Amino acid sequence: MLDKTDRKILSLLQRDCTLSLQNLADAIHLTSTPCWKRLKRLEDEGIIKSKVALLNNEKLGLNLTAFMMVKTQQHTQEWYSRFVSHVESMPEVMSFYRLAGEYDYLLQVLVSDMKNYDLFYKRLVAGVPGLLDVTSTFAMENIKNTTELPLDLSVDKEAT
Repeated sequence: MLDKTDRKILSLLQRDCTLSLQNLADAIHLTSTPCWKRLKRLEDEGIIKSKVALLNNEKLGLNLTAFMMVKTQQHTQEWYSRFVSHVESMPEVMSFYRLAGEYDYLLQVLVSDMKNYDLFYKRLVAGVPGLLDVTSTFAMENIKNTTELPLDLSVDKEAT
């Protein structure tokens, strides 16, 4: 169970994972040893999965975001494993979900332009037979995109 101090550590790290241990400890009003022990526990428990650098896609020329909704006529474990493996091998796929509802899968794809999207699309549909329908929509403007989890909503507030 996460307490208020754990959530504060996680909140600070979500904004800047390059904070030194001392700066993090100062921000949460702990000395460095208990802060380090909390960090170690959060890592050991898998709550902190990794520490990464977030890149600016536009400055790297990746200007087109597509959301692809996929229907399939296949639902066997063998087909699923093959499809998942194929999609996971495609670096353009930023997120990939299996859905309940009208569509079976949702992919968020990031490419430089429509030509490269078309090449991606062709690789996707050629890689695994059995796709019944692939519908795409394209983002015109990125209004909000965050990696910060809503920590205050993810915990029972009465437990703190």
